Amino acid sequence: MKARVHVMLKDGVLDPQGEAVRHALGTLGFQGVNGVRQGKVIELDLAATDKAAAETEVKAMCEKLLANTVIEKYSVEIA
Repeated sequence: MKARVHVMLKDGVLDPQGEAVRHALGTLGFQGVNGVRQGKVIELDLAATDKAAAETEVKAMCEKLLANTVIEKYSVEIA
């Protein structure tokens, strides 16, 4: 079973990397990009066979290690 975790900074948290990308796009001639938020995607290959149990386990991984829940939000996809 595969899991995909999307981690992004929470709204209102300053994103200097996103701002640097927005600025660079403008310098390259891509006008009209008003904001960029940068995050990360983590793909996990799980031995689990039960989808609900896998989702619960991946959420626990996010809470303990994969995301800094003080400043980041995450979503989990199980396939």
